[in-house]
Amino acid sequence: MGIRNQIAEYLFLKKKDPSAKVTPWMKYMHGINRLSIILFLLAMVFLIVKLLLH
Repeated sequence: MGIRNQIAEYLFLKKKDPSAKVTPWMKYMHGINRLSIILFLLAMVFLIVKLLLH
């Protein structure tokens, strides 16, 4: 699976592959990855807004 496809699944832009094996630990890992990507994007937006206002 490509990195773009994985990020699209994390951000709910693409449906998950129904044939992929899912374990509880895989769910935890994907949840943490999703959270870190969202926090990173929010931080980038915050920094851009801060730079534009000063």
